[in-house]
Amino acid sequence: MGKGGQGAGKKTSLDDRMASENGVFPAWAKDANDCLEKFQVNQDKGLSSEEASKRRQVHGPNELERHEGPSIFRLILDQFNDTLVRILLAAAVISFVLAWYDGDEGGEMEITAFVEPLVIFLILIVNAIVGVWQENNAEKALEALKEIQSDHATIIRDGIKTSNLAAKELVPGDIVELKVGDKVPADMRVLRLISSTLRVEQGSLTGESEAVSKTTKAVAEDADIQGKKCMVFAGTTVVNGNCICLVTLTGMRTEIGKVHLQIHEASQCENDTPLKKKLNEFGEVLTAIIGAICALVWLINVKYFLSWEFVDGWPRNFKFSFEKCTYYFEIAVALAVAAIPEGLPAVITTCLALGTRKMAAKNALVRKLPSVETLGCTTVICSDKTGTLTTNQMAVAKLVSMGSKSSALRSFNVEGTTYNPFDGKIQDWPSREMDSNLQMIAKIAALCNDSGVEKSGLHYVATGLPTEAALKVLVEKMGLPVGLDSSSSTSHGDASCCSSAWNNIERRIGTLEFDRDRKSMSVIVSSSSGKKSLFVKGAVENLLERSTHMQLMDGSVVELDHNSKDLILKSLIDMSSKALRVLGFAYKDNPPQFETYNGHEDHPGHALLLDPANYPSIESNLIFAGMAGIRDPPRPEVHQAIEDCREAGIRVMVITGDNKNTAEAICREIGVFGYNEDFNSRSLTGKEFMELRDPKSHLRQNGGLLFSRAEPRHKQEIVRLLKEDGEVVAMTGDGVNDAPALKLADIGIAMGITGTEVAKEASDMVLADDNFSTIVAAVGEGRSIYNNMKAFIRYMISSNMGEVASIFLTAALGIPEGLIPVQLLWVNLVTDGPPATALGFNPPDKDIMKKPPRRSEDSLIDTWILFRYLVIGSYVGLATVGIFIIWFTHHSFLGIDLSGDGHSLVTYSQLSNWGQCSSWKNFTASPFTAGSQVYSFNDNPCDYFQTGKIKAMTLSLSVLVAIEMFNSLNALSEDGSLLTMPPWVNPWLLVAMSISFGLHFLILYVPFLAQVFGIVPLSLNEWLLVLVVALPVILIDEVLKFVGRRMSARTRGMKPEKHKAE
Repeated sequence: MGKGGQGAGKKTSLDDRMASENGVFPAWAKDANDCLEKFQVNQDKGLSSEEASKRRQVHGPNELERHEGPSIFRLILDQFNDTLVRILLAAAVISFVLAWYDGDEGGEMEITAFVEPLVIFLILIVNAIVGVWQENNAEKALEALKEIQSDHATIIRDGIKTSNLAAKELVPGDIVELKVGDKVPADMRVLRLISSTLRVEQGSLTGESEAVSKTTKAVAEDADIQGKKCMVFAGTTVVNGNCICLVTLTGMRTEIGKVHLQIHEASQCENDTPLKKKLNEFGEVLTAIIGAICALVWLINVKYFLSWEFVDGWPRNFKFSFEKCTYYFEIAVALAVAAIPEGLPAVITTCLALGTRKMAAKNALVRKLPSVETLGCTTVICSDKTGTLTTNQMAVAKLVSMGSKSSALRSFNVEGTTYNPFDGKIQDWPSREMDSNLQMIAKIAALCNDSGVEKSGLHYVATGLPTEAALKVLVEKMGLPVGLDSSSSTSHGDASCCSSAWNNIERRIGTLEFDRDRKSMSVIVSSSSGKKSLFVKGAVENLLERSTHMQLMDGSVVELDHNSKDLILKSLIDMSSKALRVLGFAYKDNPPQFETYNGHEDHPGHALLLDPANYPSIESNLIFAGMAGIRDPPRPEVHQAIEDCREAGIRVMVITGDNKNTAEAICREIGVFGYNEDFNSRSLTGKEFMELRDPKSHLRQNGGLLFSRAEPRHKQEIVRLLKEDGEVVAMTGDGVNDAPALKLADIGIAMGITGTEVAKEASDMVLADDNFSTIVAAVGEGRSIYNNMKAFIRYMISSNMGEVASIFLTAALGIPEGLIPVQLLWVNLVTDGPPATALGFNPPDKDIMKKPPRRSEDSLIDTWILFRYLVIGSYVGLATVGIFIIWFTHHSFLGIDLSGDGHSLVTYSQLSNWGQCSSWKNFTASPFTAGSQVYSFNDNPCDYFQTGKIKAMTLSLSVLVAIEMFNSLNALSEDGSLLTMPPWVNPWLLVAMSISFGLHFLILYVPFLAQVFGIVPLSLNEWLLVLVVALPVILIDEVLKFVGRRMSARTRGMKPEKHKAE
């Protein structure tokens, strides 16, 4: 396999770019020599340049493929793949054609006619730009993935070591040297360790919470990615040691390449948000309704533009009026404009944008606007453990020291969950009275340690290994004994003053590095008096095997007998069962080989330190001092957040790359599992889950679930199955391994502090504080936003129903057009906009997180709500058409005088047959004043029904605006009365109503705008009539809400019986 120049078939097999797992040579399960033989390479000489060139032609460059996204043209077309948008587009095109036709007549109406189509086109263009911009950002996760790849590698070719070879030039079979700080350039088999130990930070790829030690030993062929201890993976980082490796997989066949492919596949199957689906459904229904109403309008009015005579029983002598046909066609277009809530996309975008600001204040940074609404209907949260449910900061939870006799141990619980030395204290601690045993533990923890803790801004951060940093924090919490001075006091905020004090007393002169065989690390120290000591920390079992004595609390040393060992091991088992990683402390005074050692290279002891084979003998005959239990502690607020999820009907599933025991202990502690609960059936490894016959039934279990040792494909499969089952899935993660599932989930949530750029770019939302409880707060905010969106969607739809009713009644009664398209467009876009947006500020319900999530099939508008708005819509239609008729037929109404402008009265019969005006004898119309203008009809009295209707149209438009303002008050609550939810609970709505009325006054009283919209100023009496006609809409809806509340109460009362029957 991979042999250059020979075996073409084998070469193809090696280069099968995304072969199945079974098609890949299992280098991790083979001896190092077998791997070298398989790849036909010598470890010392590497490949020849010629052979490398041949293999590069077969395997291609060692880089991730660039997947071509859809073209800009395709993205633009996709923006019009929406029912509402298509209706708007059709209405705009027809309006434009009609405006062009009308433009031949010239005059002022030409400006008015073109306003409508141009505004609609503008809306569509802005909508398309926003959509293309959002979708163009979708592929950034793939680009971010490339950023974590190594650029260069140290390689052996032709027997020569080259330090800066471009990583993309690597081929399978190359020999690569890795050292501390290097990014791994490809998937490689470890051939030889140059240092005694090799540790790699691969948590971003595998989900493990600590750097992993690597070895040269082969493992089982079916080992999961975490179990492949002899492999290093592309994109991970060496944090300790150096080694020689063999490249086995490059480019898209690496583990990171598989993640790249999974992200790409997930991005191809992104679905619409629940709200988008509902709006699409609504659009389809709206299309049918508009079509039916337009057809009905034409059928009702066909007699005005098409007539015929019956001759011998057959229709003959057809007469067709193109002008009248065009007029009623314009009415049909006006109907379409009236029925479509043009302002809805803008208001939804505004509301979602306001939602993102609210969420940002709660540390949830939304990257994609629709995610705000999707959060509200989340039914399952799939959470990573490390860094989300836990702090991702190792902390000592328990300290065990020796007692006053060999049969007694002392145990101290240590508070705190971060690297902050002032976060919590040690319970029952003998402050400033540290006995000799505790002092020894503090010295070992401080000196046998390569890490540090420092303050960075408002937080404390670790440098070096997290477990060692946790020990440094423990030293600070232990404090100093009486009489031992520190150069700076802890009260001054110094994060390492105690460690510094111990380092001043004992100087470190030699180090025995950690390795997997000894499972320990030690240092040789020299005191100010010249006394030498060996301080050791490591796995408790290994230290006990090498210890012969133990130190008691008074400092005396006694033999470590069998009973004492059992007591220590029993405490170890207890701590391990609580998912604590336990480190033991031991020491030896005056180690024989180093009594005179001072760190100089010419001392015989120095030669011993250079050979790791000597370390076990040096670390023998130790004195055991104590042990500390370390863990990545759960965040303190997570337990309550899990409980909130349970109350809100949201299931929490923990999916982690960490080991099973640790994950189960954390899940029990945070409340995913109960303390005494048997959760064996609900805790599986990723591999066990994939082997289930019916994984969906496992996912349907009530309560929390845990998946440990999970790989990227496991996470993706879990999310996919949940979505197939109708769940709305939120997935959290921070690593590269989480990116495919983040992309696939309904809402992907990345960590802002610990998250990789890959995870952030694949996500819909980023948590600024990496805190699970922030997700729960964001879900509550999402629910509140959805409820508010539902309120303004219903408000806008009810307004549109009123406009449709108005136009339909106009056409059905045969009276002149009372509202023209440009006026309807103004109402839908501008006048309705502020109140609809202000409804987004409605305060959330107090019990919003005590209700189950809404089902994805729940409709925006149920039957009762639809009936309510049909009633309201009918009233709007009657009011707008009624006031139009009143102005033409009455000089006063309800005692309000309307004769001040001097207009002529006509009968209702004349008004409804105005098209026949030219055949009427002796018909005249008096001049009337509107504002500063006088309208006279001496030349053409019939023009009274066209130009002269301008005042009646103004009254109709004003009634429509006033009703919609009052109707926005009705929308404050779905069923709550204005008596229980008064307008001032949302002061923004009152401001918005003022703005909308102000805008209406603007177009009424600014002459140029009044001319564009075809309206005139109103008198005080006329405004009084508008208010009298508009106010009843509040009373009508109050009655309907009262009926709705009674119906809901009756339904709730019947529910228990229903459940019993079931």
